[in-house]
Amino acid sequence: MKEFMMIFRHAPDPNREVSPEQMQAAIRQWQDWIGGIAAQGKFLSTAQLGQEAKTLRAGNVVTDGPYAEVKEIIGGYLIVKATSLEEALTLAEGCPILFVGGHVEVRDMIKMN
Repeated sequence: MKEFMMIFRHAPDPNREVSPEQMQAAIRQWQDWIGGIAAQGKFLSTAQLGQEAKTLRAGNVVTDGPYAEVKEIIGGYLIVKATSLEEALTLAEGCPILFVGGHVEVRDMIKMN
């Protein structure tokens, strides 16, 4: 089995207001989707990314980030086990980010020994 990373991307909408009930419903969707992958024995790890960030560039130049003018942000990731890219894509099909205009990038991972 290979490992694949699902990268969750979406365009931020500063005008979108989410009620506590909507937030709880969204959390349940994510838990159910990830739980379904875990039930298949394919889940390895996941994390949501926060807003605190800095970028290190060549020459040890550090800049603040993420930036408000960015058109798309990476909100988090999930690492799964799958036999092929096609199987990993099938696991991604129910991802809740797809229902709010986002998308999932699925990439194979290469072990660095």
